[in-house]
Amino acid sequence: MHLSTSPRKFSRQHADVEAPENAVSGGDKIKNTNTFFSAHFLHLGYYMIEMKTRTNLKRLLAAVLVIFLGAALFISSLTGTGPSFLCSLPNLIDDYHPTATQLQAVLHYATSSKTPQQSRAEISVSFDVLKSRAPCNFLVFGLGYDSLMWASFNPRGTTLFLEEDPKWVQTVLKASPELRAETVNYRTQLKQADELLSSYKSEAACAPSEAVLRGNERCKLALSKLPEEVYEKEWDLIMIDAPRGYFPEAPGRMAAIFSAAVMARRRRGSGATHVFLHDVDRKVEKAFAEEFLCRKFLVKAVGRLWHFEIPSSVNATDARFC
Repeated sequence: MHLSTSPRKFSRQHADVEAPENAVSGGDKIKNTNTFFSAHFLHLGYYMIEMKTRTNLKRLLAAVLVIFLGAALFISSLTGTGPSFLCSLPNLIDDYHPTATQLQAVLHYATSSKTPQQSRAEISVSFDVLKSRAPCNFLVFGLGYDSLMWASFNPRGTTLFLEEDPKWVQTVLKASPELRAETVNYRTQLKQADELLSSYKSEAACAPSEAVLRGNERCKLALSKLPEEVYEKEWDLIMIDAPRGYFPEAPGRMAAIFSAAVMARRRRGSGATHVFLHDVDRKVEKAFAEEFLCRKFLVKAVGRLWHFEIPSSVNATDARFC
């Protein structure tokens, strides 16, 4: 099976975005953007709208938020979708205090025309899990326009972003210093996907019962030089939406997928590891997901996103991942 990808891609600030098949009218773009904000940042906004405002900054942001939410609810009422949003809102408590990241996220998305690359339906899959697991340890491959959103969905938890481009890391952190991001060096290229998929079985260091990540230079799919925090923590959720994977010399997501599988299998804590993989419409992502994350652990598929719940196999002696 040849795993080359279609050249019909373009990069927007390192977001792996596929060029649309059909043009979208301006009216549809406005409608989609309004629906996106109404759906997702009402979730975030309602955490804060009834909080006790103790500083002038909080009062100002609350006023901005009320105006924004009023507009969003008005738009929702026109489309007839408003009540469904309210039904999914979390219970509010009078003494809730938002984190700095949540406040920054509300201000950012209320005043920005840049929206996350995942669709509303795709984001909802991860959001639903975060609602039940936060605060938790959330590892995200990729740094972009959606990073503030993901961090704000995990208040008082640990959210760490792994990004391939050090300049992009500096750019994002300058605008959003509340985020935590580290640079990752990948040893793979997308054009090697076929070879990596067929040859890893002959390398003992890649075997599911033997594979580790830290210092594993023999297995090319292992991310062997990540920050120590990545190896020391057990990650409850792992999102794979990077690195780039739409041209032959790009790193591709082969190593990220393999490494996520190893982390999940070596989990010693209770519960499964939730792994979310985006862009499964592409051959490489789909093939490596089926090889390492396993169809039997796939619990939800929405749009271009697959959600896996992978149980621990720390003491297993399996010869194959799936």
